[in-house]
Amino acid sequence: MSENTPDLRSFIGAVPPAGDLAGPVGIPLGPRQSLCGDIDMRIGLDGTWYYLGSPIGRKELVKLFSTVLHRDDAGDHWLLTPAEACRIRVEDAPFLAVAAEVSGGDQVQNITFRTNIDQTVALGADHPLRVDIDPETQEPRPYVGLDRGLEARLTRSVYYQLVDLAVEEIADGAHMYGIWSGGRFFSIGRVEE
Repeated sequence: MSENTPDLRSFIGAVPPAGDLAGPVGIPLGPRQSLCGDIDMRIGLDGTWYYLGSPIGRKELVKLFSTVLHRDDAGDHWLLTPAEACRIRVEDAPFLAVAAEVSGGDQVQNITFRTNIDQTVALGADHPLRVDIDPETQEPRPYVGLDRGLEARLTRSVYYQLVDLAVEEIADGAHMYGIWSGGRFFSIGRVEE
């Protein structure tokens, strides 16, 4: 195991019987990876990482764990090292997009997000934007796609920055508000009739 790969053995709780645990859906495990089961680690709605109910206060440790975090095809989140696969709970998205930098304008505009773990990602074909509507509040919940099936939820201030940049376009036959980045148009809402 390399020195940059977390050793998850200290985080592993009781492992359920082999018949009761399925591995990551759509992510094959390597021949040396053991399936450890669920560990008492979660990522809260605000992007705080917790272990045994206590926040992990060291940002460097969170960044290290983030390098082995994956989301499988079933939507479960896994810490996958060369030796172990452990499932963790994520309340929404594991990361927050806390800042946006805009360059250019109109259809040649580029938007780069910075996450709460200082990762940068350029909005475009490989890292698309999607906006869900909260069923209870009817408020938008915007996300940018990251690598390994992960996402970062845009903070309210970052989303409002995008709203200020929004233009009206016709997308899929409907009048939509959205933004351009990386040569693509990303819808953020329908134009009201």
